[in-house]
Amino acid sequence: MRAFAQAERFVGELESRKLRAAYVFVGDEAFFRKRFRGAILDHLVPADLRDFSFFEFDLAETDLAEVLDRARTPSLMAPFQVFFVRGVKNLFGRGSNEEKLAAIEGYCKNPNPDALLVFVADHISIPADVRRMEMQDKERYQRIRETMGQYCGIVELARVEEGEAVRWITDFCTGGGVKMEADGARELVDALGGDMMMISNELEKLILYVGEKKRITLGDVETMVLAAKQRSLYELTDAISAKERVRALEILDAILLSGEGEEAAIGHIYMLAKTFRQMLVILERNVRDQRMLWAALWQGFRVPPFAADDIIKQARRYKSRRELTRAIRLVAKADLALRSNPVSKRMVLERLIMDLTAEHKVEAPGWMQEHLPV
Repeated sequence: MRAFAQAERFVGELESRKLRAAYVFVGDEAFFRKRFRGAILDHLVPADLRDFSFFEFDLAETDLAEVLDRARTPSLMAPFQVFFVRGVKNLFGRGSNEEKLAAIEGYCKNPNPDALLVFVADHISIPADVRRMEMQDKERYQRIRETMGQYCGIVELARVEEGEAVRWITDFCTGGGVKMEADGARELVDALGGDMMMISNELEKLILYVGEKKRITLGDVETMVLAAKQRSLYELTDAISAKERVRALEILDAILLSGEGEEAAIGHIYMLAKTFRQMLVILERNVRDQRMLWAALWQGFRVPPFAADDIIKQARRYKSRRELTRAIRLVAKADLALRSNPVSKRMVLERLIMDLTAEHKVEAPGWMQEHLPV
């Protein structure tokens, strides 16, 4: 379990107090970022002193020099200070950034022993299989390693393989005295696309749901997770495929007002992308009933039984492969926007709905347009 092994190493450094002056958290996996943040607070910052010991900055709003000055200055109110610094991409913007990087290096060579700097590079996405990492993310990560990696500890916040996620669920439940059926764990991971933040949140709800029964079954997962998330998802795609923009926006609003809201935006995008890919297969294989659907969609890519007829109906509203591939490209574009720390995730999702519900016009080739009547 590579991702979890690295997490345990970092937590071990916290427990032993064998810390670097500064670290860079590279990756957008919110599950590990939340876990590390909690561990830092538990081991380094007394609960009654957190107002004087824990600070958060964003380099898009605060100058690096000010952050470093704060870190160098001992506190009269707290024995140890922790500084979380987001917006690392601002250290690698256009123009020369050598002065900024040199300032961080200078601090790390002569740090305040009673302070910890944590730079958050969540503009980079690290997949479970690093071979599938986007070229732009590879280049950004390499640049951080070649510069900040020389004097800061690098901690990867990578996505988790599905097998790792299933094992984590089993171990987590066992530690809490709860039995998790293997089919239920796999369904939970598959339904949420391996998003560990969403998985951990839903798992906590499931443990509360089963209560004294102390056993989570596949049925419990389908009742508490799939029904809540996928039914609303298929209502959304139904409105989108029917080009009913107002209804689609109302459903999106209801989804965002429930559960984790905007924080689950990546999970919503994943589910939309998966559903449109399923529709594409249905359209290409001319699926007309549930029997054909089960034959067309492979294990791990199937839809829940309650949604079978709905997704066939929705897929058949699209008249060509081009319409569905356009929808998939729009979802991919929105996914990229969400991973770029937008001002509002809601606005990104609303813009996606607007684009998906717009009537798609097929343009004639250039030579033909010249001969069309005016």
